[in-house]
Amino acid sequence: MEPTSGIDHGDTAWMLVATALVLLMTPGLALFYGGMVRRKNVLGTLMHSFFAMGLVSIQWVAVGYSLAFGRDHSGIVGGLEMALLNGVNGARGTIPHLVFVAYQGMFAVITPALIAGAFAERIKFSGYVLFTLLWATLVYDPVAHWVWAEGGWLYRAGALDFAGGTVVHLISGVSALVLARAIGPRIGFGRDKLIPHDVPMTVLGAGLLLFGWIGFNAGSALGANETAGLALTTTWIAASGGALSWSAAEWWKHGKPSTLGTVSGLVAGLVGITPAAGFVGPGPALAIGAAAGLVCWLAVMAKGRLGYDDSLDAFGIHGVGGLLGALLTGVFASKAWNAAGQDGLLRGNAAQLGTQGIGVVACGLYAAVATAAIVVVVKATVGLRVDEADEREGLDTTQHGEEAYNP
Repeated sequence: MEPTSGIDHGDTAWMLVATALVLLMTPGLALFYGGMVRRKNVLGTLMHSFFAMGLVSIQWVAVGYSLAFGRDHSGIVGGLEMALLNGVNGARGTIPHLVFVAYQGMFAVITPALIAGAFAERIKFSGYVLFTLLWATLVYDPVAHWVWAEGGWLYRAGALDFAGGTVVHLISGVSALVLARAIGPRIGFGRDKLIPHDVPMTVLGAGLLLFGWIGFNAGSALGANETAGLALTTTWIAASGGALSWSAAEWWKHGKPSTLGTVSGLVAGLVGITPAAGFVGPGPALAIGAAAGLVCWLAVMAKGRLGYDDSLDAFGIHGVGGLLGALLTGVFASKAWNAAGQDGLLRGNAAQLGTQGIGVVACGLYAAVATAAIVVVVKATVGLRVDEADEREGLDTTQHGEEAYNP
């Protein structure tokens, strides 16, 4: 095949690597979540991530990419002219169009998988499948169009989201909260000790997430360039800040820092920096990461008092961290670091913080309402929650006919 004019080999090589890195994040998420549930539910929890890789990938090829990045319709959604990747060839910028499709597809895959942390250990697998398919189509694809497609209304309004603070983390976190409320708490929540069965598995998952996040954020520069280098550096710094601030908060509150808390803080820092990664410098990155670690820790500590069972803290980390990061992007963004971005509040542009606020409210509200509607449909058709006997026995045997650990 002859090379297409305009394609840069260096940019393409980096984006192939970045795509593979983001793909790795979904197995990393499976391990991160899988270690935090009880042993009778570990395979069911792993399936939430791995099955999403198959289901959402096919949805993305069939209609998702076209809805997100197809011809604009009133700034709300793309058309269906690229369904089944019809006409997707040649270059998009300096990389092959198909590489861009695949890279964006990895974001589409992991986003609904993040939501699974809210309803772990009690959802029917059939309900999970139907919910995920509807949510990817009706929530993720339109919001991706709003924020990242050139015709999207938030893109035209100047909202900044470098790698998915609103598109990935905020909307998945808000949807997770809606689902946690709708499905109800696990049996024994607030009374029994619902403790992780394998913290080292969670730590391994966190390591894979950290590794893959380099592709998630630095790859969003869509080339091997200075902005990619900036995003890589800010990602590393913010993750470190989040790990330390969460650990410090635990140390102060409980007298000792936990391993689970440290890796949770690391992920919180990564979530917080995601919308800002290519728009801020190292100092603000540290501030954003540290703030995300502390604020997400406070959110996780509050869920018991608020009475909702977000099993694996999908809202506390991704929803709260995504919201905080999106707003702080409007505070710290600087055109000195990225001329294609905007200056934020601290650079004299208070309007950017307002624009970020509009994006947060619009995306969060839409995700909440649409998720609630999807829940009604799922409950009325295949059902959402397993019955009490199945929940007590565990999802591995009742939903999948397997056991993770045989004597």
